[in-house]
Amino acid sequence: MRVLAIIPAYNEEECLSSTVSELRSQCPEIDYLVVNDGSRDRTASIIREEGLHGVNLPVNTGLTSAFRTGMKYAYRHGYDAAIQFDADGQHVPTFVRSMARALDEKDADIVIASRFLNGERFSGARGAGSHLITHLIRMTTGTTITDPTSGMRMYGRSMIELFATGFDVAPEPDTVAWAIRKGNKVVEIPAQMRERQGGESYLKLSNVIKYMSRTCLSILLFQWLR
Repeated sequence: MRVLAIIPAYNEEECLSSTVSELRSQCPEIDYLVVNDGSRDRTASIIREEGLHGVNLPVNTGLTSAFRTGMKYAYRHGYDAAIQFDADGQHVPTFVRSMARALDEKDADIVIASRFLNGERFSGARGAGSHLITHLIRMTTGTTITDPTSGMRMYGRSMIELFATGFDVAPEPDTVAWAIRKGNKVVEIPAQMRERQGGESYLKLSNVIKYMSRTCLSILLFQWLR
């Protein structure tokens, strides 16, 4: 199975080099593509100076656009699977093989690395929001996704094509819910994740609330009506 790790990077000069190095060391059999999403720091310089395999978007376009850039690359080069792999060091490469096996052996379309299956729990607004999204996905699809906000997801060929050629899909829980309703198989494997290894997290309280509210509304309204 040919797997591409898509690594969106926005102002990740502190973590990018070590993230790619660890991924290549632990999973030498898979390819990777860094998508520099118009970073204002030294991310582009690191890609150039260290000879990393990557592309530079001229302006910051957001995670969805950066990820879809990687999916277009995967689609055009005939990859069997693609995995979103964060540049901030949170994702652990040792779980990539388990995700690839699950994709193949369980004939899945999406495999999610679940922190909750491994005993981790969130508290506060983030925890409440995650539980609410799990409930809404179960209510609208009949499927329980324990860690709907996990950013470590592997996608099969049909999903690569969808992201590469579609215009209204994003690497977010509402797309996972929509995919399930359309008959795609989504499975989870237990995994561990680390804290961000450097840089500044997007997940401030105000952003968490906005994100959770937008996602819940999309699952209930927009995605349901598609």
